[in-house]
Amino acid sequence: MQPRIYTYKITFEEVSYYYYGSKKEKNFNEEYWGSPVTNKWCWELYTPKKQILELFDYTCEGYEECIKIENRLIKPVLNDVWCLNERCSNFYSLKVLSDAGKKGGNSNRENKTGICGRSKEKMREDGIKNGNKTKELGLGIFSMTKEERSQLAKQVMQKCKENNTGIYVRSKEQQSVAGKIGGKIAAEKNRITGKGLFGVSIEQRSENGKKSAATINSQKWICLETGYISNPAGLCSYQRSRGIDYSKRKKLS
Repeated sequence: MQPRIYTYKITFEEVSYYYYGSKKEKNFNEEYWGSPVTNKWCWELYTPKKQILELFDYTCEGYEECIKIENRLIKPVLNDVWCLNERCSNFYSLKVLSDAGKKGGNSNRENKTGICGRSKEKMREDGIKNGNKTKELGLGIFSMTKEERSQLAKQVMQKCKENNTGIYVRSKEQQSVAGKIGGKIAAEKNRITGKGLFGVSIEQRSENGKKSAATINSQKWICLETGYISNPAGLCSYQRSRGIDYSKRKKLS
């Protein structure tokens, strides 16, 4: 049997993630499960399954056509939450660009370069100067009245709603489902790596909870309708039992 050139799709039994790729075999039916870099953890945590999508002639032209088809598969879904591909030809996913930005930011912070080469006082001073100059020249947001800015914001939101873009890409139900799945995945990763909640001992969590509760309970709030003063929970119970709107309250300390 001759070696093959083909495009493929990797899916996982336990989760909805997927990955597209291409392969030029050296030997027929050699074992190959993709070459992920950023998202290799998914292959290690879950059970991958491979589906061969299309075969091509074992020639230079066939391989070039295979790469074109691979890019055609990846490009529309590059920023899909379930897609594990992070690159398509010369295009990178938003996640990769975001991580690169964070890495550059960390480097600037460590080496005191770029924006981190200035003190907070200097950045604040420059920000005020630039803001005042923008206001004086009537540029940026100061080139419009409050009414015009409000109207523009409404138009943008309406356009997003009509085109199902921005926050309207997913329904509330889809956002809820994606959030729950993402939370479970993040929790599993943190459990394995010992980060987040799993990077704190039970004793530390208990101590942090006590401190937070003490801080909240030390606050004093007043009911604007009756003048009753209590902590947040006490005032909430008081107003609820009397049918008083929760908005009729004010923090004293």
